[in-house]
Amino acid sequence: MTSISAFLTPDHQHCDSLFAAAEAAAGQGDWHAAAEAWSRFNDALRHHFAMEEEALFPAFEARTGMTQGPTQMMRMEHIQMRELLDQMTDAVQRQNSDAFLGDCETLLIIMQQHNMKEEQMLYLMADQVLAGEMEEVLGRMRAVSG
Repeated sequence: MTSISAFLTPDHQHCDSLFAAAEAAAGQGDWHAAAEAWSRFNDALRHHFAMEEEALFPAFEARTGMTQGPTQMMRMEHIQMRELLDQMTDAVQRQNSDAFLGDCETLLIIMQQHNMKEEQMLYLMADQVLAGEMEEVLGRMRAVSG
């Protein structure tokens, strides 16, 4: 049986590699490649957020009764990252290296801290409290449209 950690941690790594490709292309001034890589990353990260917000977080909250705990913090960080994604999409469209690469640094720090909290705390808690309904929760995450 797969766990929440085993399902979502590799997705973080996938998003990280897509992000690195977009940042590298923009850093080289290859805006065609940057736009394509950015689009793939943006879509992948938003899909990751949706899997958590539409399937994992509600299941975790229902099982634990915690709605003001770690899931609330993760949602707030998702909002912050979505705002950066919107700014960065605009920077890619304008081919503005300074704005894009500056926001890359900010987003990278936020993502690293966010992913560490999820991987070292939330996912492990979810693995424990959702053990009896793991396949159902994973199925709901897989069903989230990307």
